[in-house]
Amino acid sequence: MMGTIIFHFLVAIVATMAFAVLFQAPKSEWILCGISGGIGWSVYESLLMRGNHLMISVIVATIALTLFSRIFAVLRKQPATVYLLAGIFPLVPGAGIYYTAYYLISGNMEMFASKGRETVEMAGAIVIGIIFTMGLPQAWLNQLAKLRKE
Repeated sequence: MMGTIIFHFLVAIVATMAFAVLFQAPKSEWILCGISGGIGWSVYESLLMRGNHLMISVIVATIALTLFSRIFAVLRKQPATVYLLAGIFPLVPGAGIYYTAYYLISGNMEMFASKGRETVEMAGAIVIGIIFTMGLPQAWLNQLAKLRKE
């Protein structure tokens, strides 16, 4: 189980770094962008493996990656969105959106409703996690910059 999480962490880092390249994040930040995605995915996957509800897993993972994005932003003097935009990539329910549309087009309304509800829940959980963590006072994070200078 731990080996699987480590492997998926590394895959999430590579995928997120590719996404950072695609969105033209500064080259010097690609590794930290990848790490933010790896952190988010690892938290999500570990919580799901422990039997937590999908929404709780997504919210906690989003909080973790948003917090790390804000910390990276303070330490590297970059906007948090550099890390957050790339880092959120592994959590976005792209397959859920695809299957929701697929079931709608194929006329399978029961699966359409089920997959659609799950996809909307995941997207909502991502929003809740970002809003909650972005609401933390910047002054708390600025303390890290002061500690780093000392």
